[in-house]
Amino acid sequence: MGAGKSAVGRQLARLLHLEFVDSDEEIEMRTGVDIPFIFEKEGEEGFRKREIKVIDKLSQREGVVLATGGGAIVDPESRNRLGARGFVIYLHTSVNQQLERTQKGRERPLLNNGDRRKILSDLMEQRDPLYREIADLIVETDGRKVQTVACEIEEAI
Repeated sequence: MGAGKSAVGRQLARLLHLEFVDSDEEIEMRTGVDIPFIFEKEGEEGFRKREIKVIDKLSQREGVVLATGGGAIVDPESRNRLGARGFVIYLHTSVNQQLERTQKGRERPLLNNGDRRKILSDLMEQRDPLYREIADLIVETDGRKVQTVACEIEEAI
């Protein structure tokens, strides 16, 4: 969360002349409502069920840069599909940087109830090993500009 997946993904797609697809945006388009509304009505479990289906469909496409929601990695099916079907880039960001980047706005339902630092630390503890398990490339994003990160990825691939 707050790693720059969408911003870096868009820029990388431009550099590689590929289509950019964001799984959260796809879910919003398919449902006609935003992610916080889905969380409010269906909870995280309902959202994750939708996410699993969308990740399955989008990860089958070729010639795209796909940005997923941060929690997509938790589902074993989605993790396996992403790892098997694409080149996975893990944009690693420290909890301090995540706090800074997510401090404004209420569009992140997981951060709306409780100590944001603790929530982000707990999510990092859970998700970091899962990302590292399937990542073909790990890029540090703390204090870096979107363009710089995208160019680093372009050079690496």
